[in-house]
Amino acid sequence: MLERLKRSVTECPVVRIGDYQYFVHPITDGIPFMEPELLQEVVDEILAVGDFDCDYILAPEAMGIHLAVPISLRTGIPYSVVRKRRYGLEGEMNIAQSTGYSKSDMYINGISEGDRVTIVDDVLSTGGTLKALVNALKEKVGAEVVDIIMVFEKTDRKKEIEEEIGVPVKTLLKVDVVDGRTVYHD
Repeated sequence: MLERLKRSVTECPVVRIGDYQYFVHPITDGIPFMEPELLQEVVDEILAVGDFDCDYILAPEAMGIHLAVPISLRTGIPYSVVRKRRYGLEGEMNIAQSTGYSKSDMYINGISEGDRVTIVDDVLSTGGTLKALVNALKEKVGAEVVDIIMVFEKTDRKKEIEEEIGVPVKTLLKVDVVDGRTVYHD
């Protein structure tokens, strides 16, 4: 199960951004290139474990987009991208997010009170983006978060993050950076 993903993790480089060890992978960064078979394996697994009884698939920019598109095509469910750019559209919701290596604003468009959304994204690390997004959806928009599926789990704080946001987070593969190399845990 997820053999291509596991193999690709052991081969990816690690860079340091400040104090943060960042693994560079096609799913998390789109570089050096994405093999179609790897993306297919990941999408198949997300569809197998995810709850897509929702109105919209929601994907944070940028690395949730390439996951949301094939899932939308396979399920027939529309997707919306949480953007890092303000468009000023009616109903646009601004959220501040903070990760292990950056702080920025993100903008939700096209999601309304009562909408049911499933969030897909590349990696759960500090939980900063996810916490800001889920809190905004629930408290400011009034949307229901049906499910959250992340490809990678790179944290020991998953339970704490889940308790804080009030929604379980499904991950496909737990990874760590050890001595400058990415390793996975079965």
